[in-house]
Amino acid sequence: MRDTSVYVHFPWCARKCPYCDFVTRKMAPADVPHQAYADALLRELELRRPALRERRLVSVFVGGGTPSLWAGSALAQVLRAIRDAFDHTVSDLEVTAEANPNSLTRAQVDAFLQAGINRVSIGVQSLRDGQLRFLGRLHNRNEALRAIADATERFDRTSADLMFGMPHQNEGSVREDVRDLLSTGVEHVSAYALTIEAGTQFGELHRLGKLATSSEDSYAAMFRGVEDEMQKAGLEHYEISSYARPGARARHNEHYWRAGDYLGLGTAAVGCLSDAPGHAERYKNEIRDERYLESGGESEREVLDGPTLLQEGLMLGLRTSDGVDVEALSQRAGLDWQTSRRGSVERLLARGALTLEDGRLRIPRNQWLLLDGIITNLF
Repeated sequence: MRDTSVYVHFPWCARKCPYCDFVTRKMAPADVPHQAYADALLRELELRRPALRERRLVSVFVGGGTPSLWAGSALAQVLRAIRDAFDHTVSDLEVTAEANPNSLTRAQVDAFLQAGINRVSIGVQSLRDGQLRFLGRLHNRNEALRAIADATERFDRTSADLMFGMPHQNEGSVREDVRDLLSTGVEHVSAYALTIEAGTQFGELHRLGKLATSSEDSYAAMFRGVEDEMQKAGLEHYEISSYARPGARARHNEHYWRAGDYLGLGTAAVGCLSDAPGHAERYKNEIRDERYLESGGESEREVLDGPTLLQEGLMLGLRTSDGVDVEALSQRAGLDWQTSRRGSVERLLARGALTLEDGRLRIPRNQWLLLDGIITNLF
């Protein structure tokens, strides 16, 4: 019985944000093909059903894009079919949908609840109108506060995104932003830095020298400020960009960080399913929404061997406070976790950049700002 999560990708947004490099496309809400997309997802799910035998469904995440643009009746069909496709489902299944404040109306909250959503992740990003305009967001502070209030009142758990590292931000203002957001009562926060990605509007502006970015020192100060304010408020820093009140961790994300199997459905969705120690297959779906609607289909598929599964498991798990269960990872990969990297592990342990206690390999909290470099040195 393999625990398995499901990710459903909704590929449309009312506006493409200038920093976003996800596979999404701008579409007027009135033009979204609600039922046609649900039908395409159901066709894909039926084709993948044989691979789901003897698997247990542990979480569902509907991301995008902007899933709060999707009609609740169509979403409900897809969620029912996902449950039906599995032989077993955990009793407390976490079903999350992403939402933007401007489209998370009270009617949409009701539609989500009726469809089976019990957790919502809101793309707040900021509660300052100037920063929201800079980020190209369609909502303002008041809309964000209204959406959070509606969500915390109705859903079992509510998460919000918060961005830092923008021009004209500093540690003091970011600390204020954290306190402001936590006063709304959200149980979970994903706090991450603005990153400049090639192929985005911000990426082009940065290439032309027209977009300022935070220095490394400024980023570090803001990161520490966010962490300090979260911990003062009782939230646990359990992953490099994730904070939760007791009992409110994102189970779906934790499944990824533990290198669990997952099924991907929809345009550009990625899935990865294992069938034996040291063997898994990862696929990616057609990235053009019109092609997916017509015929679905994968655009890529690759086989992951033991060394690849080891490397990916270490890279994911070391992002978390729990670290990597090295015995479980060795069983998944079909070989010892220190294969080909014993020397680098010993050097990092000696430096204090890694710890190994009770069968768990971790990066100490005081080293998290150096996480990327530590992981690179491990390989």
